[in-house]
Amino acid sequence: MAFAAIHIPDFMVQAVMRAESGLRGAAIALVDGKPPLWNVVAANAAALHVGIELGMARQLAEQFEAVQIRSRSCAHEKAAHAALLDLGWSFSPRVEDTAADTIVIDLAGLSSLFGSDENIAAQLTQSVSAFGLVTHVAIASNIEVAIHAARGFPGITLIAPGEESRRLGSLPVGVFNPSAEILETLELWGVRTCEALAALPVLQLSERLGQEGVRLHEWARGAHVRSLVLAEVAACFEEEMELEDSVEELEPLSFLLGRLLDQLCMRLTARSLAARAIHVRFDLDPCGRKDLQIRNDDSRRKKQSSTFEKTLTLPVPMRNSKMLLSLLRLQLQGDPPAAPIQKIFMAAEPAPPRAVQTGLFLPASPNVEKLELIVARLANLVGGSNIGSPELVDTHRPGEFRMDRFVLSNEEPKTRRRKKAPAEGNQPSPSDDPEITKPAIGFRMFRPPLPANVQLQGSRPRSVSLRGTRGEVMVASGPWRTSGDWWREDTWHEDEWDLEIEFHISESFPGKSPASAPEHGLYRFYFDSIRQKWFVRGIYD
Repeated sequence: MAFAAIHIPDFMVQAVMRAESGLRGAAIALVDGKPPLWNVVAANAAALHVGIELGMARQLAEQFEAVQIRSRSCAHEKAAHAALLDLGWSFSPRVEDTAADTIVIDLAGLSSLFGSDENIAAQLTQSVSAFGLVTHVAIASNIEVAIHAARGFPGITLIAPGEESRRLGSLPVGVFNPSAEILETLELWGVRTCEALAALPVLQLSERLGQEGVRLHEWARGAHVRSLVLAEVAACFEEEMELEDSVEELEPLSFLLGRLLDQLCMRLTARSLAARAIHVRFDLDPCGRKDLQIRNDDSRRKKQSSTFEKTLTLPVPMRNSKMLLSLLRLQLQGDPPAAPIQKIFMAAEPAPPRAVQTGLFLPASPNVEKLELIVARLANLVGGSNIGSPELVDTHRPGEFRMDRFVLSNEEPKTRRRKKAPAEGNQPSPSDDPEITKPAIGFRMFRPPLPANVQLQGSRPRSVSLRGTRGEVMVASGPWRTSGDWWREDTWHEDEWDLEIEFHISESFPGKSPASAPEHGLYRFYFDSIRQKWFVRGIYD
């Protein structure tokens, strides 16, 4: 059984570099504390080589022009650690959350997928680099040996069983992170390497350093054996970014949103998941005086608020960061925040990716992602309430409907039922044949309803005049009275009639030319009792 330890050196610095890709290769120092007491808490090798020291005051560190000074970000560290765990779970379900900068993976059964231990270590290094992190990977049959080797040796380290003590011998004892008192004691004794620590007699070491000394002695010899402490699989995908300067325009904001979306989609891909919704929250600058500028248009003032939230609901789970960015941009164009942005928080709701199975004899369905982008662009032009799928409302009000979100149906066409053989002695009737369908009657509505003049004979319509065309009523069915919503201003009270009318063709006919106008048709008329007028609702086709 083998274990792989993945360690991120200079973890706090790399967490900031992961959020700001432009800092790669630069000398970076992180400061933390309460102003004015800002001190350097972390720095990479390039900054230390220039002369930066841990604990140095910020004012002194800023004198080094070649060093980029950044504030320590716990949010970036949390996101980087979550990404590291996602990477581990993408290889094996047995992962230990050892520390913020270190995880351990059980490699049992992975050889059939990735090959030898060398290939597994190379795959781990390549995957971690795709997340924007530089890592040290060590593989050993002992968990603690793998952890200490990853923390002490750069690159990839493979330790064969039985060689633990020899391979760890050259490491300094500081790789075990002992207490400052014990580390000072070992320094006074001249014990600086694991080899020297392993050569000490364990009994005398226990008398002088206690149980911690015994544990350090076992680690130096590679003899400490323990079980893997499995981490609980989490389904939380969050990224956030705090900005040094407030952002007021859409283009630089889109660049930042694209970076966060890339990180989220990469984490989702590592876990074989997709996003069914993206939640974005902006912390606004309370002192901001300008609105978000969009394509050099005039800004629109809105009521000031400390936060601004947006939710991008997707028709199907997806993890295309460019597509998600386009949809988010369209939402922000139609409804921008009212003040400059100081902080961005983004979260993804995970869901299994959609599975599409096509057939040889079925037409190809449209691309759902592109269709959603087209719908979003149309909604940005005509308004979100004017595009979608019409849906009937549970009411008796004539013609009442609402626009619901358009979702592409993934249902496959139903197969036709097999034709049943007629019983002996019985002749099949046309109604028994499923291949023969009865003609359906359609109703074409006029929006808005057409005004009309109706002459009555008693209480029944006798003739009508519609846009200069006069017709005689041949058959009249009705009336059907509907009314409702008396407590609202737009209450209705109508009497509906179905009228079969024979028209006298003239030059003006609604919706048709005189050459194609029917001599008679079946129409739906209604009398509005509130306005005391007749209207035509539609025609039966």
